[in-house]
Amino acid sequence: MTTFDDRERAFETKFARDEELAFRITARRNRLFGEWAASAMKLTPEETDAYAKAVVQADFEEAGDEDIVRKVLSDLTAAGIELDEAAVRAALEAQTIEARRQLIGVA
Repeated sequence: MTTFDDRERAFETKFARDEELAFRITARRNRLFGEWAASAMKLTPEETDAYAKAVVQADFEEAGDEDIVRKVLSDLTAAGIELDEAAVRAALEAQTIEARRQLIGVA
């Protein structure tokens, strides 16, 4: 029975580690996405930092990526930047790849 218990603990530990890594990748991606949008809006470095934090916070509104896509698309439109939802989602995907690369070195 000890082997089974050890195996169960190992799976639980791996699951916890994987979940933490996924959370960190998502948080980093959201920050990079906010920085990308701030750059498009030509914000100052201080405004960029604040905006990136706001994008990270916006992700806690609902499950999935719809909340941050909606926020960034709305802010870009308000700033007079003409990008469609597909372009914003493509940028989000690019930031996902970059965040993963930064945290685990895999694209």
